[in-house]
Amino acid sequence: MNELTGVAPHVRTISNVPDGMQPKVLAQLIEQRLKEAPQDAASLVFVARDGRRMQRMAEILGAILPGHSILTLPAWDCLPYDRVSPNTVTIAARMNALAALTSGASGAIVLTAVNALIQKLPPRDLVETMSFSAAVGRMVDSDKLIAWAANNGYLRVPTVRESGEFAVRGGLVDLFPAGSDAPLRFDFFGSQLESIRTFDPDSQRTTGTLKRIDLTPMSEVVLNEETIRRFRQNYTAAFGGNTVDDTLYASVSGGSRYSGTEHWLPFFYDHMDRLADYVGDAPFVFDDQVAEAFAERAEQIRDYYEARETARQEPRVAGGGAPYKPIKPELLYDLEAVPTELAGASVVRLSPFLAPDTARGDDAGGHIAPSFAAERAASDVNLFQAVVDRLLAERREGRRVVIACWSAGTRDRMGQVLKDHGLTNPRLAENWRDAETTSAATTSLVVLPLETGFETKNLLVLSEQDILGERILRPQRRKKASDALTEAASLSAGDLVVHVDHGIGRFLGLKVIEAGGAPHECVELQYAGDTKLYLPVENIELLTRYGSDDSSVALDKLGGVAWQAKKGKLKKRIREMAEQLIKLAAQRLLTKAEVVDINTGAYDEFAARFPYEETEDQLNAIEAVFDDISSGKVMDRLVCGDVGFGKTEVALRAAFAVALSGKQVAVVVPTTLLARQHFKTFSERFNGLPVRVRHASRMVPSAELKATKEGLADGQVDIVVGTHALLSKSIKFNDLGLLIIDEEQHFGVGHKERLKELKANVHVLTLTATPIPRTLQLALTGVRDLSLLATPPVDRLAIRTFISPFDPLSIREALLREKYRGGQSFYVVPRIKDQPDIAEFLRQQVPEVSFVVANGQMPPGELDDIMNAFYDNKFDVLLATTIVESGLDIPNANTLIVHRADQFGLAQLYQIRGRIGRAKQRAYALFTVPPDRKLTDTAERRLGVLQSLESLGAGFQLASHDLDIRGAGNLLGDEQSGHIREVGFELYQAMLEEAVANLKSGEDEYEDRNEWSPQISLGMPVMIPESYVPDLQLRMQLYRKLGDLNEVRDIDAAGAELIDRFGPLPDEVDALLKVILVKSLCRQANVEKVDAGPKGAVISLRNNEFPNPAGLVKLVSDPGNQVRIKPDQKLVFARNWPSAEQRLKGAAAILSKLAKLAETGA
Repeated sequence: MNELTGVAPHVRTISNVPDGMQPKVLAQLIEQRLKEAPQDAASLVFVARDGRRMQRMAEILGAILPGHSILTLPAWDCLPYDRVSPNTVTIAARMNALAALTSGASGAIVLTAVNALIQKLPPRDLVETMSFSAAVGRMVDSDKLIAWAANNGYLRVPTVRESGEFAVRGGLVDLFPAGSDAPLRFDFFGSQLESIRTFDPDSQRTTGTLKRIDLTPMSEVVLNEETIRRFRQNYTAAFGGNTVDDTLYASVSGGSRYSGTEHWLPFFYDHMDRLADYVGDAPFVFDDQVAEAFAERAEQIRDYYEARETARQEPRVAGGGAPYKPIKPELLYDLEAVPTELAGASVVRLSPFLAPDTARGDDAGGHIAPSFAAERAASDVNLFQAVVDRLLAERREGRRVVIACWSAGTRDRMGQVLKDHGLTNPRLAENWRDAETTSAATTSLVVLPLETGFETKNLLVLSEQDILGERILRPQRRKKASDALTEAASLSAGDLVVHVDHGIGRFLGLKVIEAGGAPHECVELQYAGDTKLYLPVENIELLTRYGSDDSSVALDKLGGVAWQAKKGKLKKRIREMAEQLIKLAAQRLLTKAEVVDINTGAYDEFAARFPYEETEDQLNAIEAVFDDISSGKVMDRLVCGDVGFGKTEVALRAAFAVALSGKQVAVVVPTTLLARQHFKTFSERFNGLPVRVRHASRMVPSAELKATKEGLADGQVDIVVGTHALLSKSIKFNDLGLLIIDEEQHFGVGHKERLKELKANVHVLTLTATPIPRTLQLALTGVRDLSLLATPPVDRLAIRTFISPFDPLSIREALLREKYRGGQSFYVVPRIKDQPDIAEFLRQQVPEVSFVVANGQMPPGELDDIMNAFYDNKFDVLLATTIVESGLDIPNANTLIVHRADQFGLAQLYQIRGRIGRAKQRAYALFTVPPDRKLTDTAERRLGVLQSLESLGAGFQLASHDLDIRGAGNLLGDEQSGHIREVGFELYQAMLEEAVANLKSGEDEYEDRNEWSPQISLGMPVMIPESYVPDLQLRMQLYRKLGDLNEVRDIDAAGAELIDRFGPLPDEVDALLKVILVKSLCRQANVEKVDAGPKGAVISLRNNEFPNPAGLVKLVSDPGNQVRIKPDQKLVFARNWPSAEQRLKGAAAILSKLAKLAETGA
């Protein structure tokens, strides 16, 4: 390790480099360096002043220098001396970079940030030995791989979905390596590695193969005997030997990880290295203002250390959790150094101004690009016209112009809009190199995520942000949301289930039972009076989840008639509901509405003002809305999108189209605060357009309200935003064309009735974040049109969610950090009676912040005033019950603390969390749980789901998922929630959907598809053995999935998937798949039971009916078929099938014959 010599290398300053020009200058330095020293591991190190600038630089360099290896070394994204570990994504990127630098590859570009530079790294010689290499065909011990993964921070799970997880199943090991795009599946045969395949974490299917792989660790802490011993010595030497209640010490001693272990990193190694030790003599290039950022970080680290150290010396508080023993800051951080001393051989500094110490050749001559802020603000100037004039003027002077756009979509739109305003031959360039070398007579548009542009003597680069103002960029992560909940929704022991014939029982687990002389796996269910029912796994589709798991639900009696009666009654009522729904839908189809024309030129300009890139779902929703309003039918569309997923934008565009066609638009919201926010958004976006936007709520002076009412009646006002005051009888519309309802779940019945009157032949667009299950069902059953916004527009790290025991210091820390960052915080408690305790806690522990208390028992007027005061930034912390969930948007609030998170419902926690992270700042959510108590299983499952849902547009799934966790209780009208109580949620939904579908197709008597399931016994083992899929939850999931299959094609595909995920099929599973095939044939032929033995098969028809009686008679009368009918109407096929294999094949042949017969006769 190189000691700091105190001699800083010579610093070369390149001046006049504005932000936007940095990547271009870096690219030149890199190319020059690669010529001089092509063999070096790193060609150049760029130190950005913060993590966001580093990420941005990585994206831009990736576009400017394709094919170069770019490594990012981000700082830990948690606080110094924190109780939580850094995010896995961050650790993966760090370990990837360090492993690549020690692997002997050359020419990498290393990007890092000040906060990462100040922190020491694990020893280089250790990192060299940390990676694990494997090649196909070699002898590799699978246990070695598993042990390596466990020691290096990978987490063992049943199914691999996220980076840093691994799963073991027999000869297969799945592992999602740090920093890789796809997880890997290692297939071992004995001790030989047969193949390495990449697979898709969502579908779990293979996508490609690899010949060899080098794996990097998932943690900077390696746990082996030596490091654990060293940790124990250092820890006791530093803090004394009293480690009785120290969970960290106990966990590490036992060889397992503890959240936040990384903060004691130096205790595990004999020395620490710096970045300079990894990159050789590559030049370090420093961003502007690095020295200031460095000093600030060093100050912050000392500060945190002192706070933890003071807290450690104080007497222990009861319930405060384990004490935190911080290591000395100089062990992990270089606090005393100057950043240039931490650099390698040479240092380059970039400065946006002309610095006095610049050498002659080092003036890059760049200046900030012209901004069009004045034109944006002026209402009488067309912004795009001004831009085009400027571009044409540049052409005349012979300067090249490049416009950098965020994405291919925004680039096409920008090109189109500029062309409309008279820009001749704009050119869509392939890449930066292409754009840079285009002749000055054309203007190139290139996809390059520059935040700001720059100009030099012969080049002008404009970014999209220079032209259109603030854009907020977020990388798109496409992730299929539907698969994420299968895990959480799978059955676990003790859940209540509903069996179609026997009613509500409790699921106990899977049990293997001898049936017909062969082992058969069954689902064990418990009913009233301790009776048990064993249901063969291939008939699992007869079960549905009941939903709520409360103990008050009475189990049904086996063989009792009560259940059948209950179900019959319900069927009638469901049928009536379905008829009402269909009537409603039919009426809507018959009402005509005027067709709205959309003016495309004006629309493009309006769309270009949107400061984000639309997600795919958003575009689909907008397109669907436009189709609806231009079709001449009345629109009734429900847009379900999570908080902050851009539902408002969909509404804005619909409002734009309708308002410009000369009709009025009303936007109705539940609270005055929301009305204020929407009014602000609408006014800003419609600024400068010939549209008048007005605001109606009790916050508006009465004179203004009166003017608005008159304007609505005589058609002067085009768009009105307001609370349910808009629904009062005194308001008359001149020509209402579109009604937009936001957060529908908060309107009462009376308001909904009034809305219905308004709706008669008006287009309706309903926006909601957690769909009420009833609307959810209407949408699912095809009665209402539904648009889902499930692609999160925010990047993955937007909200960091931490779940930690209640720790006064962390909470004080979080609230103060937010206050000093100029932001506000929410502190949410589950019950009103918790508020005084927390208020007292805030007064004592965090006297610096001002807080205000709000809860739902206050009179609405007072509550509104409190919310408005908080919105206007008059308080730092809002201490509230869950009222925070209803649609509030306070962009300035970016920290959330939830007290007793284990007492909230999932959808609630998710909704509350969605209140923060709406602005450019990184948001933090801290969920505290009691430090000394174990959580209930449900609470633990909830919080687990929540942490994993960082990535998903989860509001929609959560609504459906939460219904399952707590049943659909009070969310529905009383009538309906009563029905659900009786039969459980899934079955209820299935019955309703089926009723609607059948009524639509005009069938009178219909039968539920899942009301019976053929029973098949062939005297052979049918199951998924535990040795094949060890995890119980996963086996249940597979059984449920297989039980729903009917098509031969799907059954084959399922077989292929099993082989792919778990290895070659054992005989029992093979038999299971074939039985499922036989079962689907039975359904077609109306066969309810098949008993096969060595002498043939006995087949019973359901209700003794066959769809094609004539065909059946013919079959029986042909002696070649060897069939006879017994007096009890059963068919007996005489055959000679000594082996189980023959029975299976023979039964399949007979049934496919019967199924064909049934089809021809039906």
